[in-house]
Amino acid sequence: MYNLLLFFLALDALILTTAVLLQAGQGGGLASLGGGAGTEQFMGGRQATTLLTRITWWCAGIFLSVSLILAVMSSNSAAPRSVLEGNVPAPAPVQPTPLPLPTTPPQGAPQPSTKTPPPHR
Repeated sequence: MYNLLLFFLALDALILTTAVLLQAGQGGGLASLGGGAGTEQFMGGRQATTLLTRITWWCAGIFLSVSLILAVMSSNSAAPRSVLEGNVPAPAPVQPTPLPLPTTPPQGAPQPSTKTPPPHR
């Protein structure tokens, strides 16, 4: 059911996009606000409802309602919402860090000589 509604939503979006792009523009837009445009131009005037306008409104309503239905269906699904809610195995234990090397040698170990060898010529 979810996939069928998703397909229907995509098809409706294509029809809506086509209907919007095929409609003629109103004219000047914001550019007409400057030079003393009358209320007829500013408000757009009353035009006859065309087939493309009706298709646009119906497709927009269908798009919004199907989107709402899909949102409700996806929020009520049984799948976990987060990775943390699912069956996640416990992480492996962390290995302890090795102790730092001692700076003084233990007793009985040979001491390094402090003499420097003579330079070779």
